Order: sequence, then structure tokens, then C-alpha cells
Amino acid sequence: MHDSSGRTLFPLYAQVLVAVLFGATLGVLFGQEPYLAGLRNEQLGQLGQWVVWVLKTLAVPLIFVAILDSLLRASTPLHLHQGAKLLSICLINVSVAMLIGLAIMNVWQPGKSWQGHVEDLLQVVPGTSLKTTFTPTEHPLEDLLAYIPRTISDPFASNNIIGVVLLALGLGLALRWARAKSGQPGWLLDRVAWAVERAYGWLVTILWWVILIVPFAVFGVVASVVGRSGIGVFSALWIFLAAMLLGLAVHALFYYPLVAWVIGKKSPTVYLGQGADAILTAVSCNSSLATVPITLRCLERMRVSPQSARLAACVGTNLNNDGITLYEAMAALFLAHALGYDLSMSKQFVIVIASIIAGAGVAGIPEAGMIVLPLVLAAAGLPDQVILAAIPLIMTVDWIIARARSGVNVMSDMLVAILLDTGHSKSEAVPIVERRQYSDPQ
Repeated sequence: MHDSSGRTLFPLYAQVLVAVLFGATLGVLFGQEPYLAGLRNEQLGQLGQWVVWVLKTLAVPLIFVAILDSLLRASTPLHLHQGAKLLSICLINVSVAMLIGLAIMNVWQPGKSWQGHVEDLLQVVPGTSLKTTFTPTEHPLEDLLAYIPRTISDPFASNNIIGVVLLALGLGLALRWARAKSGQPGWLLDRVAWAVERAYGWLVTILWWVILIVPFAVFGVVASVVGRSGIGVFSALWIFLAAMLLGLAVHALFYYPLVAWVIGKKSPTVYLGQGADAILTAVSCNSSLATVPITLRCLERMRVSPQSARLAACVGTNLNNDGITLYEAMAALFLAHALGYDLSMSKQFVIVIASIIAGAGVAGIPEAGMIVLPLVLAAAGLPDQVILAAIPLIMTVDWIIARARSGVNVMSDMLVAILLDTGHSKSEAVPIVERRQYSDPQ
């Protein structure tokens, strides 16, 4: 339902809240007993797992086509030094985010509060083996090299997000090189770009159709889990919510203001105070892309040059996904600890790489956090039955975390702009890469 301006009157988070309420009510009233023509809550839970299976199936081709589309549409490359500085700042920021997430998850280990209750919480069939034996490696690079595809079809068959992104980057760069070498677009390359753009549009449309039934998936999973474990199951979700928000808060409220102050010479009063409009708008509308005009206005108040502001908010936002990257890695480690996995640092490094690649590869994809989380969990070595069962349960609190992620992404855009402006020539022109205004990567 939309108003005259096109805004959703009953947004997804509100639908999820209603689904949680009705699902919990059904679970409390009927438990595991049949009620409507023999229907049980357990069968409703299978609906939620089916939705996640579809999302996971869509994720691999969607990310592949999205990266190809971005590379083929980027008509004007950034200057070398501009691109290098932008990339360096983004990599440093996301690396710090990963260190914060790993520190919280390894010191606190909140996922252990779920140990012994995973079957009840995740509606996993009793007796199913949830343990995965990790083969020890002599060097951390061996874990990462295992994700490099041996054949073109291998990443798609195994849902290997790292391999998919590498293939997409290789093919996209090869096509751009072929176009540049020929000196003109050429009929064949134009047709390829047109086909990729159409495929991206179709996949995004299909994705929105699937997202429309996400509340029904949450309804079914909540009814099933509450029917088996009781209403107290929600108390276990709070520790997951608290852990995710803690990681996002530490990165956004300590690291960002400190770097903006020490390196960018913008005090916390300036960075947080004058950037509050953009941060609060992103949190309220759950989209950093929709907040771009306000972000640019806030950066103007901070006396950041228009060139640096546009480069960070309009181009760099493809890379400034610290919020989603931190969330993906922390969620994977949380569930790994819940299953009693003793992950080595090399395995955690693979999770970090998968999260960073996922965060960079999902720019412009609606509800991206929900889409790529199954792939990051798979990179962590979690069993498929746990992934299919965990995602709908996490959705019941994800709408809160998603808003925090949007705020973090906007704060990342502003910090990158401030750092780009350090020592930047005010008269230097910055080319802007055209990009779609799809929904924000959450």
C-alpha cells in the first residue's frame, strides 16, 4: 500500500511485527497440535525455510549480474589517485569494523547462550547432526584459496560468493578492456550490456516478489518455534540483537567520530551534530541511498568540498557498507558459537573476506542483508538446515538492526568524504559514476 507520493504506508518492518504477533499467538494457542484440517504449526515453519531457500537461490546470480552491470555502466573511470585514496579509506574503515566485530564475538561469545537449545530455537529436526568437521590447514591462505573456482560453473553450483564475485569482476573487467581496446562500444558489447541490464532488472523484480512473502515466512517460523519451545524463545533473540547493536554502536559512535576529529579535523560536535539530520533520516527511512541529498547537505554544513562529498556519497557508497559487512560477519560467528564450533582465526578470516565481498557486491540490491546472509553463513561452514531455519527467526529482530545499519552506512559516507577532503584541492573536478537508485543494501 502506497500514498500519493509513492511511500509505503505499511512498510516491511511493520508487516514483520504483525507477522511475529500473529505467529506467536498461533504458537501459544495450538502448540504442536493440529487445528485447521490437520494443519500444524510445524508445517507453517516449512514455509519460512522455503522462502529462505528461494532467497539463497536468487542471491548468487543476482550478485553476479549486479557486479557485471555496475562495471559495464561505469562510463567514466575515476582518476587513479582519487580511486586509490577512496579504496584505501574504505578498506581501512571496513578492516576496523571487522576487528571490532571479531573482538566482541571472541571475547564475549554471546552465541554460546544458544548452545544446547539450537534444535528448539531453529526448528531443526531432532537427531540431525549439526557438527561440521573442519580440516585443519597449515596456512590461513589455504582456507581462502579453497574458495577460488576451479570451473566457471563451480561457484554457482556451490553458492560460493567469493568465487562468484571473482568471476564477475574478471568478466566485467575483460569486457571493459575489450571495449576500450576497440575504441568504440561495438554492436556485440552493446548487446551484452543491454542483456546484463535487463537480467539485473528482472532479478530485482523477482526479488521484490519474494520479499512480499517474507512476512508470511516470519509468521510461519514464529508459529512453529513458539509452538515447540514456548513464548520464552524471544528472550534468546535479545542477546543476538544486543550483540549486533553493540558492534554497530562501537564502530559508529567511537571509531568514526575519533577518526573524523583526529584526522579530518572535524570535532564530534561537528561530525555528529551537523550530521544528525542525515543519520536520523537514514535510521527512520531505513535507506542510506534515499538519504543521499540530506547527506550532501550535512557535508556542506561541515564545509566539506562538493567534490569530496559527491565522490563519497554518490560513488563511494558502493564500498561504504560497513554496517552490513560488520553485521554479516558477527551473525556468522554468533551462529557458529551457538553450534559449538571452535573456529580458527583462518576460518574467521574467510568469514571476514566473504562479508567484505558481500558488502561491496550488493550495492543497490533491495534488502541485501537478508539476501547475502545465507551465503556468508555458508562460507562459515554452517549446515544448510541451520541456515534455512535461522534466517526467518533472525528476521523477527532484523528490522531493528537494519535501521542501525543504514545509519552506520550514512556515517561511513560522511567520514569518507571528510577524509577525502583532507588535503584535497577545492577546484579539482570529480567525475560521478551513474548508478541506479534502487533500495538500500541492508
